[in-house]
Amino acid sequence: MASDTTRRLILLRHAKSDWPDVPDRDRPLAKRGRRDAPRVGRWLHEHGCRPDVVVCSAACRARQTWDLVAPELGGSPAVRFEPRAYAASALTLLYLAQELPSRCRTALVIAHNPGLSDLASHLTAPAVTGNGPRPVISLPTAAVAILEFTGDWASLTPGQARLVSLTTPADL
Repeated sequence: MASDTTRRLILLRHAKSDWPDVPDRDRPLAKRGRRDAPRVGRWLHEHGCRPDVVVCSAACRARQTWDLVAPELGGSPAVRFEPRAYAASALTLLYLAQELPSRCRTALVIAHNPGLSDLASHLTAPAVTGNGPRPVISLPTAAVAILEFTGDWASLTPGQARLVSLTTPADL
């Protein structure tokens, strides 16, 4: 039985990372990233976007992004540091969203490009009937896309969501 519950999926690309001589998964945030992440957290709080659950890539820069966003949200959602979200494709990220518990109304996914931008683009794209280009949503570092859809997480499919808001640190 399908739910008529409106759900909100918040997609957050990790904040700007540094490039020290370490494995990609271990790259930390750059100074700009450490500045932008709390600003994004405050923006989410001010716009009533408090997640019930967070799925965060296990990469260092994503975890550090969450550590700086979290205190600004004014709550303590359940957090899962997910190895599958690191360098994930849009399809893998969609699977992670489909696995969310039905009791969850708002979820925050902190991950990486190109998968995150691709996911936002595919979830909000209308069904393509011709060879025309799909709309593309581009998420620079620390950008947030807020999507809404009606139904259950498990039945979330491309073209089902609508883009409610797209914000970048430059907008703040």
